[in-house]
Amino acid sequence: MTPPDPSVFRPIRDWPADERPREKLLKKGAQTLTDAELLAIFLRTGVAGKSAVDLARELLDEFRGVSGLLSASRERFCAGKGLGEAKFAQLQAILEMSRRHFSEKLQRGDALTSPEETRRLLKTQLRKYPYEVFACLFLDNRHRMIECEELFRGTIDGASVHPREVVRRALHHNAAAVILAHNHPSGVCEPSEADSRITRRLKEALALVDVRVLDHFIVGDGVPRSLAEMGLL
Repeated sequence: MTPPDPSVFRPIRDWPADERPREKLLKKGAQTLTDAELLAIFLRTGVAGKSAVDLARELLDEFRGVSGLLSASRERFCAGKGLGEAKFAQLQAILEMSRRHFSEKLQRGDALTSPEETRRLLKTQLRKYPYEVFACLFLDNRHRMIECEELFRGTIDGASVHPREVVRRALHHNAAAVILAHNHPSGVCEPSEADSRITRRLKEALALVDVRVLDHFIVGDGVPRSLAEMGLL
């Protein structure tokens, strides 16, 4: 049997059932799909001469991957081929539901049982911002989450993160421990010297009120980096 010519456009409905993104997801699970296949399900339709999967591949190239697409501004997103205001609204709704899902899973009474769980929560919470945001997870003595608060915005350095305010919020929540986190809009997760300095200052300030700093995560592209795992805490 002669294989189909890849240069000849075929709508997804004409593909073998096992190759159609929606059917593949239902049969094998979402984790088996490529980025392009997942995006194709969101897009639903392609454009003239291109299937939804072909369009998805082009968009991923244009936005330099999933993260670039999800964090794109409204103007930038809507300028993409096959996108627009309606798709932007749908995407923002999906992202907000995802954030609320993780937040509800970690309400007070639920323990942060692993670094991976913490990474998922923080990436969902912080990767969306085009500017730096500093946040704290306030925990009780069993490492159950009391609250996740975004405390500071702007450049993360000694001038913009105030230890006194972090201590005040920790006492307000009667926290026994905290996990610090901030994002790098550039996507680079490597901690800077300023990150290490403010971590030390916060650790010293919180120790005066018997609150432990368990970790400081840097959120960017890929897996958030843990200063504790890097031996920098």
